Amino acid sequence: MFDIPLGNQILVLSGLSWALAQVIKGIIQRIVEGTFTLEQFLASGGMPSSHSALVTCCAVTTGFLYGFDSGLFALACLFAIVVMYDACHVRRSSGEQAKVVNEMLRSLQEIRPNMSQQELKVVMGHTTLQVFFGALLGLAVALLGVWLF
Repeated sequence: MFDIPLGNQILVLSGLSWALAQVIKGIIQRIVEGTFTLEQFLASGGMPSSHSALVTCCAVTTGFLYGFDSGLFALACLFAIVVMYDACHVRRSSGEQAKVVNEMLRSLQEIRPNMSQQELKVVMGHTTLQVFFGALLGLAVALLGVWLF
């Protein structure tokens, strides 16, 4: 229907799906917590998963442009699967472990007050539901984008 501005349809639509996921996170944060920060807009984690939106949009758009039986689509799908699995399993587990280590450090500092130790940054991954809705958003952006452009 239209030529997509900026040229690369995969990059533009995938970036758009990421940005939409981040905006939706901000709206949800505003509704639930009553606040919105720019830091939250750029942060990972939360509903929906912007990582899942981006990689799903990338894979689906690649399939439409190069064929769902192409090697490029296969690579995009495998990449999407790894990213989404990592988001809801590996990163989530790492975040839970960081919480436990930080609690252990606090307990140890009570015993040895002069010990200085910086706490680990707790970066939480996504729940399966957050990944699912991110993937749905990425699919919707890809379908709409391919149809329009």
